[in-house]
Amino acid sequence: FRDAIVELVSVEMGDLVSVQVLRGFRTFLNYVGGSYIYIRTKFAERVKVLASSWALATNKAVDVPEGGSEEAAGAEAPDGERASGDAVVQMEPDKKNDATKAKSRGKSWGIKLGSARSSKNSTRGAEGSRGHDGGDATDFRNTCIPKTFDDMFLFNAAVMGMNGRTWMNEILASFDAIVTNVANSYRLSEECDVLSLRIAKYKGSINLSEFKSVMLASLRSLCKDWDSAHEVAWSWLWSNVERLIKSSLGKPKAQEAALARFLKGLDESAHVVIRRELYAKFFAQAPKGQDFFKQSTTRLHFMAEKVIVITLNK
Repeated sequence: FRDAIVELVSVEMGDLVSVQVLRGFRTFLNYVGGSYIYIRTKFAERVKVLASSWALATNKAVDVPEGGSEEAAGAEAPDGERASGDAVVQMEPDKKNDATKAKSRGKSWGIKLGSARSSKNSTRGAEGSRGHDGGDATDFRNTCIPKTFDDMFLFNAAVMGMNGRTWMNEILASFDAIVTNVANSYRLSEECDVLSLRIAKYKGSINLSEFKSVMLASLRSLCKDWDSAHEVAWSWLWSNVERLIKSSLGKPKAQEAALARFLKGLDESAHVVIRRELYAKFFAQAPKGQDFFKQSTTRLHFMAEKVIVITLNK
């Protein structure tokens, strides 16, 4: 490919290019091709690991890149013993039916970070129940073991003493979109921008590394084939997400005030131009949106104005 490009430039440009120019162009293509190969070999495998392990953690089928196993494409989490760092969840095979019965009685992990009952449920799940013989063995016959990432995350957050971090609910709600779009840098950046706006509503300190600790503990519990490759891949993902969130964290309040002053200083004709350009840019990026916006011009301008007002609402 490199030689074909260089030969094409040489034929088209003729005497306008010298041997040194062609040599420099060939070196440039070597660097470009090398960067592509480096990214493919280094990060493609990480994306495969993320896709396969996320399928296991969420109990759903996903499009696993070539080379992924069938087990990674939506296989259910096994019931065997799995380590989860700070929180250890165990379940013996012969307890599966008992746990299923407990779940049918309504014992589910529908807890939410910051709720009053999350601590109680987590303590019950962590300690289990004593055996009838008074022994020290943990008995999970009356406990519903979390099977999905969301439930396991809430369980581990409560066990690790982080059930008061209500801002984690915002990240948890967007985490599926973040993981499934890790290969799309534009979509990943967009998800993190929206997430930073939602987190900005919370007061107090926000330590994003705490989410990473609970996240890794939960994934270790749900992925039976967890190894160093998984550790590196998920740490790499979170380092990028954390960097994107921190780049805009704390800025929305100042940006909101600046946007309010800017819009207040515009006259009606400027507002009309903004509303018109809003639809022009939207339809350019999403042409199918024109099938859903068939209202009158007055109605379209009204909706565009509402969108602008919503951006200023806290």
